[in-house]
Amino acid sequence: MRILVTGANGQLGNEMQVLAKENPQHTYFFTDVQELDICDEQAVQKCIAENGIEVVVNCAAYTAVDKAEDNEELCRKLNQEAPGILARAAQANGAAMIQVSTDYVFDGTAHIPYKEDCPPCPNSVYGFTKLGGEKEVMQNCEKAMVIRTAWLYSIYGNNFVKTMIRLGRERESLGVVFDQIGTPTYANDLALAIYAAINQGIVPGVYHFSDEGVCSWYDFTVAIHRIAGITTCKVNPLHTDEYPAKAPRPHYSVLDKTKIKKTFGIEVPHWEESLKVCIDKLNAQS
Repeated sequence: MRILVTGANGQLGNEMQVLAKENPQHTYFFTDVQELDICDEQAVQKCIAENGIEVVVNCAAYTAVDKAEDNEELCRKLNQEAPGILARAAQANGAAMIQVSTDYVFDGTAHIPYKEDCPPCPNSVYGFTKLGGEKEVMQNCEKAMVIRTAWLYSIYGNNFVKTMIRLGRERESLGVVFDQIGTPTYANDLALAIYAAINQGIVPGVYHFSDEGVCSWYDFTVAIHRIAGITTCKVNPLHTDEYPAKAPRPHYSVLDKTKIKKTFGIEVPHWEESLKVCIDKLNAQS
């Protein structure tokens, strides 16, 4: 297959590049904004047509959740309009598409894991624009998959794991919210799931993917410090209202992964297992 991966310099895009070495049967076109402006319809059409692209994997997004509240236009352009452009170009060339979305399409007021058919109800600019992107893709490309994920981290870029390790080494104490519940997702695990879908044949629809298990951001931080060997920083639990943020966060955003596991026969590791793999890789880098 001839595969276009956008947002190739991000967390997920980088993991897609790493796993490309294990999937040499495909031809890859890894692009970021320097190589392809996904907001430029003409450029996107040309890229997909001239390179005979068969699968588009859109890893590009505006992910600064709080900044999005003040940058709605740019956020909508990247998260909603650009996926529509990619989807129309994919459809025109008979290609399939995988769009990566987020748990922020839900407001987090549920108390049982969200299934794919739960009605979306975002309450932030980021969530609204990502939901808009999902709709654009599903409406414009017949062979489209949307994969919603949550709490993404990796050895690449800036993310919660790397920040908590840095702060844990710099500070004697740290406050982290304990009343927001979800599941951390190692970007390499998500990339593996995307390759499983490509290699087995894309089955259109909306899917949920995260690692297994459930925790709060507080529990996640405690585990990060334990695995990273940080013993000099006390982690204190905070209520959400003690840590004000511009955009509201879902209090509960655990995703039900039954559909993607059954459809593609994939096994998903527990979040703590994957966290150890990631921290081992970070330690090997330093």
